[in-house]
Amino acid sequence: MIEIDGVEYLTAEEAAALLGVKRETLYAYASRGRLRSYRRGIRRERLYRRSDLEALLRLQPASHERDSIRLPAAETWIPFTS
Repeated sequence: MIEIDGVEYLTAEEAAALLGVKRETLYAYASRGRLRSYRRGIRRERLYRRSDLEALLRLQPASHERDSIRLPAAETWIPFTS
């Protein structure tokens, strides 16, 4: 976790773990506008606000399989536009 100006941010790996999804799914959420990512530095590292991730978790009913929260696949609840 990284704190910038009092706001907590997570790396892609941390954010994916919190949501219980693969990094690819996390990137799909961001590319479809369901989640906002923030660029850090010149290495193109992406960060995700902890509060945004927690809000996303509250949108979906929790499933407590093996004490982790799972979201459905991005394709099932993020509208695709072409």
